[in-house]
Amino acid sequence: MKIETNHLSSSSPSLPAIHPKYRADIDGLRAIAVLAVVLFHAFPSFIKGGFVGVDIFFVISGFLISTILFSSLDQGRFSFIDFYSRRIKRIFPTLLIVLIFCYAFGWVSLLPDEFEQLGKHIAGGSGFISNFLYWKESGYFDNSADTKPLLHLWSLGVEEQFYIVWPLFLWFAWKRRINLLAITLLFLAASFILNIWKIGSDPVLTFYSPQTRFWELLVGAILAYIALYKNNLLNYLGPRPDQKTSAQKKHRVILQLPAILGMGLIVVGLLIMDKGKQFPGWWAILPTLGTFLIIAAGPHSWLNKFLLSHPLLKWFGLISFPLYLWHWPLLAFMRIVQSQPPSFEMRLAAVLLAILLAWLTYTLIEKPIRFGKNGNTKLVALIGIMICVGALGFYTKQSKGLPSRNVVKVNPDKNSGVNGGDLGQSVIECGISDNTEKALFGDCRRDVRGVAKYALLGDSKAAALYGGLVRTSDEKGRWMFIGGNGPNGAPVPVLSSNPMYEGHQRLLKIALNAINSNEKIETVVIVAAARALFQLKNDYSIEDLPDSKNYAAALAGLQATTEQIIHAGKKVMLVIDNPTLPDPRECIGRATSVSLLNKGLIKQVNPRCEIQLARQTELAQNYRQLLKAVQAKYPEKVAIFDTYPYLCDVASGKCQPFKDGRLLYSYSDHISDYAAGLIGKDINQAL
Repeated sequence: MKIETNHLSSSSPSLPAIHPKYRADIDGLRAIAVLAVVLFHAFPSFIKGGFVGVDIFFVISGFLISTILFSSLDQGRFSFIDFYSRRIKRIFPTLLIVLIFCYAFGWVSLLPDEFEQLGKHIAGGSGFISNFLYWKESGYFDNSADTKPLLHLWSLGVEEQFYIVWPLFLWFAWKRRINLLAITLLFLAASFILNIWKIGSDPVLTFYSPQTRFWELLVGAILAYIALYKNNLLNYLGPRPDQKTSAQKKHRVILQLPAILGMGLIVVGLLIMDKGKQFPGWWAILPTLGTFLIIAAGPHSWLNKFLLSHPLLKWFGLISFPLYLWHWPLLAFMRIVQSQPPSFEMRLAAVLLAILLAWLTYTLIEKPIRFGKNGNTKLVALIGIMICVGALGFYTKQSKGLPSRNVVKVNPDKNSGVNGGDLGQSVIECGISDNTEKALFGDCRRDVRGVAKYALLGDSKAAALYGGLVRTSDEKGRWMFIGGNGPNGAPVPVLSSNPMYEGHQRLLKIALNAINSNEKIETVVIVAAARALFQLKNDYSIEDLPDSKNYAAALAGLQATTEQIIHAGKKVMLVIDNPTLPDPRECIGRATSVSLLNKGLIKQVNPRCEIQLARQTELAQNYRQLLKAVQAKYPEKVAIFDTYPYLCDVASGKCQPFKDGRLLYSYSDHISDYAAGLIGKDINQAL
């Protein structure tokens, strides 16, 4: 592509080479940015505003990329293929290594739904749309954010989207002979105004959206334009090497102030920003303007020359990209496996390991691929591998986290943390003769040691209890179970025409038919999650149960289920759902399938994972009242079994994940086999 007429400015100066001259101080600025982010993630109380390091990166990237684009367009040497090839060789090598590492570690450490989410995030990361995925999921500072190993790729997504859009706009503007400074200012203003407009009403969108973030990169683009075509303006923002007279030298002292002011703005941002402030909004001006002033001051400013160009900061700047990519997955996986915030020592070790991995990645992978031979071959290979990794992530997401892996062992205590163990005393049989219907259920089991006298009906909460019932039963009463969570859901025990329960009706009717037609069954024990009965939206909490409008529908449906069982000549026992801990995933440690990791990462029960018994009872008041209302209608036929005394300490008034050194929960908020044994024993005795 040749340019015969200059469209960039009325008087184009002698332009530099297409790729800007290396500045050590910019690498030092990169070091400040990446260290701020790493320290914020590892030690958030130490540097609460460290996340503004990303905004520093945005300005630097906008400056460097726009310098390349403006220069190449002006010289008639711009090539989309060359531009994107360089970006691919710069970004793909390290990103691929980190994505593959995350997939491998996730394989041995994540539960199916976690691995499913990781697969989605790997697919999003490989396609550079992570910011859109996280925008839809939740906020950057929400409680689950620190267990998303690829959360930090949101910023890479914003940058890559800028790299895709910005060259196209500039090329189009050049072809149409539109002033590039004008179009840059226009886009900057539009993006900044949108950022200010949306920050109050939709802060999550504003944080992740490229439309509300591009202005930060365009600040760097404005600086690139000034440096190339209005260079005389920079004489007011920093010292120049040709200022040698005494008057000029005095002026040089004054010209140190912009860089100092810029660093001051960045430091203020690092110190006063925190998760509670709406960001970016107006606050993002601090790091962006600060970065603008520091770069504009030039390499001859004292701060830039003696501080930012220091060899140590320069070294961190060179490895800043791999360090940014490595540090967060290490911290996130440590958080996941530990099931609680890691100790200071563990976090420090993760940071040091990230630095080592960043240096190795930069030295052994990034540099050889970027600057070595066979560039086209490497380019094709990088694109091909990235497509494969993205496809693998997508397949993992579509396969629901590949649950057949069976490599993650929840809880280190194998004697108490196992879920659903029945000592091999059950067979797949529950009175459903149609194999197609039988396959709809997660569980269809019967104790092989005798004729079933009792039937267990319910969802995954019932599945968690079944093993304990079987183990503690005797020849006077064996068990059958229909339920669990299968490919078509669970038979939530609510017979109803209400649309919200529609998905459970087929399974429930099949289960009731099998149970009611079995003359040997004397009592049906019903176990179901309170959140399922009330159709709560939160899968791990009953915080919104007190405000639920579904009490009447749930009561009518449970009564209808109970009536049908009673009319079949059987009794009913309603088992009260176990307490739901604040965040069950964080209350239980896990062992990976790699023994070395299990030795290196000590898994402890998190003592902070507890809920006050009074608070749990308050949250479940409507649910407990519902069960009592069903019992009151059929007092001779319906009994209630309360699980709270087994899972809570009445004396201390707390419900905790452990008791007498044994774990009471296995996965999510489902009881462990140890707890199932305690509860099952007394249910058998009560029957």
